[in-house]
Amino acid sequence: QREFIQKKAFTSWINSILAKHTPPSVISDLYTDIQQGHLLLDLLEVLSGQHLPREKGFNTFQCRSNIENALTFLKSRSLKLINIHVADIIEGKPSIVLGLIWTIIFHFHIEELARTLACTYNQPSLDCSSAVDSSPKARRSAKKSAKIKERWKISATKALLLWVKEQCSLHGSINVTDFKSSWRSGLPFLAIIQTLRPGLVDLEKAKTRSNKENLKEAFRIAELELNIPQLLEPEDVDVMNPDEKSIMTYVSQFLQYSRNLHESEEDMQEKVREAMSWLAAQEKKLAKLLIDTENATYYQKYKEMMSFMEAFNQEKNPFLPVLSSKRSEAGLSEGQKQMREEWDKLISQINEWKVKLDQMLPSPLDSIEAWLQEVEHLQAEDLPDLQDPFKAMFVFREIIVIFKGLMGCFDSHLDTLQSFKNEDEKNMPLVLPEKLEEMKRR
Repeated sequence: QREFIQKKAFTSWINSILAKHTPPSVISDLYTDIQQGHLLLDLLEVLSGQHLPREKGFNTFQCRSNIENALTFLKSRSLKLINIHVADIIEGKPSIVLGLIWTIIFHFHIEELARTLACTYNQPSLDCSSAVDSSPKARRSAKKSAKIKERWKISATKALLLWVKEQCSLHGSINVTDFKSSWRSGLPFLAIIQTLRPGLVDLEKAKTRSNKENLKEAFRIAELELNIPQLLEPEDVDVMNPDEKSIMTYVSQFLQYSRNLHESEEDMQEKVREAMSWLAAQEKKLAKLLIDTENATYYQKYKEMMSFMEAFNQEKNPFLPVLSSKRSEAGLSEGQKQMREEWDKLISQINEWKVKLDQMLPSPLDSIEAWLQEVEHLQAEDLPDLQDPFKAMFVFREIIVIFKGLMGCFDSHLDTLQSFKNEDEKNMPLVLPEKLEEMKRR
């Protein structure tokens, strides 16, 4: 029964996120639809604002590769994926799939929403901790990061609960102590709605109604007036021990609404200024790094690039909401347009730097890298939409011939890569092992 409720709630939540994907996608059956990996990558792309690598096809190898890409991305965000394996997701094992989705919901939705609340309520959070110690050494400390993460998981839940109590305290004796039986009466949902949108709810009348009537009314108003998708049914909540994760997922949507409601234009302008200041600092940092490493070895250049990108990817997270808000050009203020231009300029400079580094790889790795990029470019290209079937067949055959020609070098390039002696005449490494491993994976 718990798995059934989670599946239903998580599916509805996922579909509300996938509606924002370009193009929009939808999950019908969570356990089977996740097996191909495409919808999982779509979900992560919307939540992270990043474009993730994927295989376009649907055969077993491509599905496995897509799921691996998704799990690799989650691990790169320091998420612990305990007992979550590719094979279990491909099989659609309910407990594993639900565990994975809950990890995603908690990290990308609940943690992110509760992040500012944690500092407000003086709970130990990732933001509060990093404000004390933001040195490069601290950022690189995996052990310290893991400990902060563990504390943060507790404080995110606590911060959300404190926010709920704050909303309910304005309306008399509505006691909320957890995300389980406290919600059975439906009154906490109605109290939150009344706080967010005064006048939509008659709480005195609600106190005379049954639990199911209150829950039904709360879910109806939330969907109709607040545009909050209904993840639960009244009978899911009006039980002795309701599912905590499903209720947390639903309640967090009210916090999301609250955050959107109170984010004024002035707040947005301040965030844009902060983002612009950070972008300018990153551009200076990159320019200095390029000058400092001009005469360095390839090994040192690549090592510095990895260090820069590690710090860059960590530091950009607080700015992602403002950098990715209002995607259409028409909805942007002048400040936001300028910020978007600076962001695009910085990303372009970083990509140019990466391309130059790839071209500087020692022989024969430089030719293997060029071959890899050519194959990847061909794989990523969409087939032209041609109405003439004969012309389409001709173009398709041309692509196959090119691809076969490229793949004819596969074995020799792989042998060369695997037998590459990674040291110079002074027995010093020529290339960072991470770069070699990345090329082997590709």
